[in-house]
Amino acid sequence: MAVIEDDDVNPGYGRQVGERLRLIRRQKRLSLQEVEAQSQQEFKASVLGAYERGERAISVPRLQRLARFYRVPVDQLLPYDEDGQPLDDETPRGDPDAGAKLDLTRLENLSGPEAETLGRYLRMIQVQRQDFNGRVLTIRRDDMRAIAAILGVTEESAVGRLDELGLKLA
Repeated sequence: MAVIEDDDVNPGYGRQVGERLRLIRRQKRLSLQEVEAQSQQEFKASVLGAYERGERAISVPRLQRLARFYRVPVDQLLPYDEDGQPLDDETPRGDPDAGAKLDLTRLENLSGPEAETLGRYLRMIQVQRQDFNGRVLTIRRDDMRAIAAILGVTEESAVGRLDELGLKLA
């Protein structure tokens, strides 16, 4: 009986994981040899290089230890698409629940730490996008992760919570 490995199903995925590993290591300004030395040889330069080239698959526990070493969340070591979603995400592009249109005038009527933090975050988005109409702001899929954290909910329920607060426009 043949065992089907994940790499057999999507052979490019291992290479994409490797590219993420290399990108994060370089962002940390570390060479393969420095990772080996600083990790007290837990991550050998030759093995880490094989992971980065996609020649060798990394196990989940080892990926977790590497994420801890780099001081990044594990999901940051996995490949993402251009919308900031994991490549294996089955949410179709153009999904209306991927983002939301928010009524900024209603936000002004809310009070409390949650509303203040959300307001600061949305103002930051407006400045970044130079979108100063002051009434409506379209939230993108990649903004939802931070909004979910501000609201203390999962990403999946963030749009519903915004609706409960009366901020989501139809």
